[in-house]
Amino acid sequence: MTDLVSGAQFDELFRTFQHTAFRLETQGVYREPVEEEPLRRFLNGEPPDDSWLAPWTDNVRAATREGRRFRRVRVLTDPLTDYLRFEMDLALRANIPAGEEIRSLALSDAEDLHLPLGTDFWMFDDDRVGVLHFGSRGLLGLEMIDDADAIEQYRSWRDRAWSAALPAEHWAELVR
Repeated sequence: MTDLVSGAQFDELFRTFQHTAFRLETQGVYREPVEEEPLRRFLNGEPPDDSWLAPWTDNVRAATREGRRFRRVRVLTDPLTDYLRFEMDLALRANIPAGEEIRSLALSDAEDLHLPLGTDFWMFDDDRVGVLHFGSRGLLGLEMIDDADAIEQYRSWRDRAWSAALPAEHWAELVR
C-alpha cells in the first residue's frame, strides 16, 4: 500500500500552506469515531457540543486571520443522508463562522461535471494534492500526489466544483 500522511504530518499540512487549502467531499457518509457522539446528539435533537471540533476551528481562525483561506465543496446526495444533514448543520454553526468557505453541489451536477465521485482530496496552494483514504472506522491518511499531470487534473476538478457549487445561504434550508 502507498505510504499515507497521517497524524502530526497531516496536521502540519494545515499549518504550513501559504494561500489556500481546498477540500472536495464526495461521500454521503463518513465514519469518523470522533463524530459518533455529535452525530447521535444531532439525530436525537439534543443540544450540540462542538468542543471536539475546537482544534480544527481554532486553526481555521488563526489561518484566516493571517489571510489564508479554507475552501470546500461538499457533494450532496438526494435525498440527503442524515450524516450530510449533520455536516451541513455543523458547517453553519462552526466551520463557516470560523472562516471556512463552504459550498455544496448536487450529486447530479457533480456527475455532469465529471468530478471524481468516491474520491475526496485536499489541495494545498494549487500545487500539492492529498487524496484521502478511508477505512471502515474513518480516515487512514492522505496519499500525496506529486505527478504534475495528475495535479493539473485535480486543479481542474477543484475549479469546476467551486464554480458550480452554491454557497451556504442557498442550501441552509436543507438542514431542517
